Amino acid sequence: MPQVLDPGKARTMDEFIGELRLLKAWAGGPSITEITRRVHQDWRRAGRPRTEWPARSTIGNCFLPGRRRPNPDLLLAVVRALVGGDEATVALWRQALRTVLGQAEAAARVRACDRLPAGPTPLLGRTRAASAAEAALTAAGRPRVVVLEGAAGVGKTSLALHVARRVAARSPAGAPVLFARLRGSAPACPAADPAAVLETFLRLLGVTGDRIPYGVTARAALYRQLLAGTGALVVLDDAADAEQVRPLLPGDPACPALVTSRRKARALPGATRLTVEPLPPEASVALLRRTAGADPLPTDTAALRRIAADLGHLPLALTLIGRHMRQHTGWTLADYHRETVVPLALEEGVRAAIAASDAQVAPGSRRLLRLLALHPLDRTDTALAVALAGECEQAVRGHLDALCAAHLLTEPGPGRFRMPALVRAYAGERVGIDVPATSIRQALRRVRAHTGTAVPARALAA
Repeated sequence: MPQVLDPGKARTMDEFIGELRLLKAWAGGPSITEITRRVHQDWRRAGRPRTEWPARSTIGNCFLPGRRRPNPDLLLAVVRALVGGDEATVALWRQALRTVLGQAEAAARVRACDRLPAGPTPLLGRTRAASAAEAALTAAGRPRVVVLEGAAGVGKTSLALHVARRVAARSPAGAPVLFARLRGSAPACPAADPAAVLETFLRLLGVTGDRIPYGVTARAALYRQLLAGTGALVVLDDAADAEQVRPLLPGDPACPALVTSRRKARALPGATRLTVEPLPPEASVALLRRTAGADPLPTDTAALRRIAADLGHLPLALTLIGRHMRQHTGWTLADYHRETVVPLALEEGVRAAIAASDAQVAPGSRRLLRLLALHPLDRTDTALAVALAGECEQAVRGHLDALCAAHLLTEPGPGRFRMPALVRAYAGERVGIDVPATSIRQALRRVRAHTGTAVPARALAA
């Protein structure tokens, strides 16, 4: 079987069916009647009763996309009929089918409810951002869709829940509240299937299972019909992209929708996009104190400011280090120097959060992120990035745009980029693991030629 026929690359059932259609063509394009005859012959030899033999139309349906309840046994029988009983090849297709069905099952598992989850109170350092989001959600005469974008661990969900509670308190009595976690950045499972989310929402709105239509388009139409004029509030947390979000929006100016995402939602026209930034220094110190508790921390605000700055004022990291302070009362603030707090924050959960965002960008962009960590400063420009990457400027600009879209880099000014402190630490860990030493040395030589300065010793060591 040629390498182009690779069922293992299928990630959805429709992609698997696409590979099956290619397999049929590779096998010489036998008719559905002929494939049915071969399946019947195989099942007769296996001793299966005639009542179980599939009809010709059932075999034909195996090659159609959009299958709602695929029959794995029958699909593998079709594969076996096409490859002439080659069990090694059948085993490859069996494993691919198991993977696809497992991912489909995982995507169909949805966490959605008709109330807002608990969130931290009071919210620190977000007065301006909360006011802007609330104003956009309650403005009249325009689509009331707000997308809170930002880096992993910056506090998008906490802000969204805070704003959602305030908006819900101003909604008409009895207005529905719908909340769903879309798992757009979840590392261990696929993003939630919009069709599955819609099914859950429809059930929460009182639709019985027999009245729920099949397919995203029909479900979205019924969902919007039910929400029209109700003033419902919809909160969609951790969205993967606009394609996932679009069917879940109410589509009614009277129904506000609040979305959080690690990626820039450029493909949602009419939505108000707000970037959630790291906390201000005063709020960072307050969060450290609140998480650590009153007793462990002396009134050394300067030391707490230093720790917060080392963590890039990232709420997730501040919470993790505050928790460490509460649990390790024998440590003094002097023990929390940069060489300690950054690895601690990474180990306690920041590394996993950044890795999930990192996994969503293309390999070339991931490689550039790592090479940027070789530069001794956290700021760079396009020309320096070109020197590090060793690629043409157009390709490097594409990588930089992708990293900014994933909030792994920021762009303070045109053509100028900054890598957040903890992302830089993560990339510094990964560069020696993911980039060959020869490629690192070549990148450093290109930078030396570009800048005309010697490469720092620590970069050479990397």
